[in-house]
Amino acid sequence: MPKQLKVVMAQLNLLVGDIQGNTTKIIEGALEAKRVFAADIVTFPELSLTSYPPEDLLLRPSLKLRIDKALQRILDAELDIYLVVGYPLSEQGRLYNALSVIKGAQIITSYRKQCLPNYQVFDERRYFTAGQDAAIVEIEGFKVALTICEDMWEEGPTLQAAEAGAQLLLNINASPYHRDKPLERAQLLKERAQLAKCPIIYTNLVGGQDELVFDGSSMAVSAQGDCIVRAPSFEEGFFYLSLSETAQGLSIDTPQETPAALDSTEAGLYKALVLGVRDYVYKNGFKGVVLGLSGGIDSALTLAVAADALGPESVKAVMMPFDYTSQLSLDLAQEQAKTLGVEYSVIPISAAFKSFAAALEGEFAGLPVDVTEQNIQARCRGVMLMAISNKTGRLVLTTGNKSEIAVGYCTLYGDMAGGFDVLKDVAKTMVYRLCAYRNSLPDARDRAVIPIEVIERAPSAELAPDQVDQDSLPPYDVLDTILELYVEKDMSAAHIIAQGFDESTVRRVLRLVDINEYKRRQSAVGVRLTTRGFGRDRRYPITSGWELGE
Repeated sequence: MPKQLKVVMAQLNLLVGDIQGNTTKIIEGALEAKRVFAADIVTFPELSLTSYPPEDLLLRPSLKLRIDKALQRILDAELDIYLVVGYPLSEQGRLYNALSVIKGAQIITSYRKQCLPNYQVFDERRYFTAGQDAAIVEIEGFKVALTICEDMWEEGPTLQAAEAGAQLLLNINASPYHRDKPLERAQLLKERAQLAKCPIIYTNLVGGQDELVFDGSSMAVSAQGDCIVRAPSFEEGFFYLSLSETAQGLSIDTPQETPAALDSTEAGLYKALVLGVRDYVYKNGFKGVVLGLSGGIDSALTLAVAADALGPESVKAVMMPFDYTSQLSLDLAQEQAKTLGVEYSVIPISAAFKSFAAALEGEFAGLPVDVTEQNIQARCRGVMLMAISNKTGRLVLTTGNKSEIAVGYCTLYGDMAGGFDVLKDVAKTMVYRLCAYRNSLPDARDRAVIPIEVIERAPSAELAPDQVDQDSLPPYDVLDTILELYVEKDMSAAHIIAQGFDESTVRRVLRLVDINEYKRRQSAVGVRLTTRGFGRDRRYPITSGWELGE
């Protein structure tokens, strides 16, 4: 019978900074991998002791002390299995993004990440020194190479491992999700496996960390680049595979279960939103959430995500009508809250608005009514929600989408008031697609989770009589395309106009994006879903003389 190598990919949801708790999960995970699967190796995600990204926690003076204690706990456990554990390694005044292979009370070998990403949401060169050397360890008679995350995106470390005679490549990751990222990874692993001429086992972190969401989607690909094992996305778990010795080298045995399917675009985005909300709320110790439910599509989608993430018992929806709130909005908000089974209340804001107006009467004397009065309405609602949050310990979810936030179609200290913006990186056109996706799920077949009338009605802030969004903004399909070209692809005004868009519309939209940077800088954190969200990805100055043009 050919020799076998049994591997478990530990796709764990870890907590940044909780070194002690993460170490416990690693030890317990190794014990489970040995007990349940009789595994030879268990691989954990990148920087698994601190979780990812630890940011300036890496600069804390006690970091090395805490990491050393955690490693000693693992060594003292004397686990009869090979562990691949990631952590920040301090050596001679330098810090490395590293991993160690541990068995029993011994560190067998260590590897230092060679390719340090410094783009989009990554800034590893702020903290780490790049490694230079390959790491090959013999496990059960097989030569196993080790790399970390970004090392896979550049050819050098893979070629280095192949030249050292690797029969298997283990790659541990903290690769955040964005739209269609799992498909990109699958194609990348195919290319690298063919380059290395050996199987690759790719273990990824899962869970939400501030604006980042890690989808897991750990996988194992053959030397030919075929995906043999793929773990479910956005789910924590231990995923087993075995490899057998053949004349051509190590080969991944065909598992009984087929690889988990890649999510559709809408499914992936929706799952990311749900996990992002769940982890932000629970990892930060909130008792639940509260949000303003307006009868419009953005708050309707936010409510659905919150209920799916936390359960209806942890969600409170508040309708805050004013003189311009339609009966349809009242009815639709109540209908959705009842369908989802969340706590629901109605708090009119007319009296609060009149109190503000009376207090400001002297200041506003002789001045015409304008957008100021609309903003006061939004700020009354913000005060109500924040008061409920303070009193009950619930986190306020804001409901603004990426299109509105981009052009400033939102009120600072009003509808922007809150702790987490679920739709911050969701364009308005995608909001509609996600609503349709949510209503396509089995539990919505008898009764739509998001009322059809909410989806079909013209979007409106209802801050003025007969107001609709398109009075102030271009059609959303046009707006979202311009925003994608400018925000996500960094195209200039001239390049966007050359795509066939009206020049005045383009210049107006881009100008709105630029002048509203001050609002976005004060906005709540939200789930990142694209390659260029408003957060860690995009860092533009508020004060700027940059002119639109080339």
